[in-house]
Amino acid sequence: MKKGFLIAVIGFALYAIIAGGIMHFYTANPETMTWREREIFNRKYIGRLEIGTPRDEVLRLLGPPDLSEARTTADGRNILILFYRTQHVRSDGITTRDETTPLLFTNDKLISWGEPAYESEFGS
Repeated sequence: MKKGFLIAVIGFALYAIIAGGIMHFYTANPETMTWREREIFNRKYIGRLEIGTPRDEVLRLLGPPDLSEARTTADGRNILILFYRTQHVRSDGITTRDETTPLLFTNDKLISWGEPAYESEFGS
């Protein structure tokens, strides 16, 4: 009986070590996710962003954007907008603006995100 218990404890310990190692070292790759997984992933991580986050950090975390554009505001500021898919609208195989959340950058720093932020800069 003691031998069986010892084997069970050792098995559980090995399982915990392997599972802990995978959870610690595994990095999700947004490019290999299904569109549903990517939407959930993007919503989760966009919700954790902070104003001033460098563009390179956002790209490292979220991967390449689904859409992007660069625009100049009425007051002459250059803004880079990266659009990440965050909601499903229609099953047509194409990601459109209404299925994304815009992230706005000036001087490679995140200044705001979300549709209201985009509209306040450029109208609808």
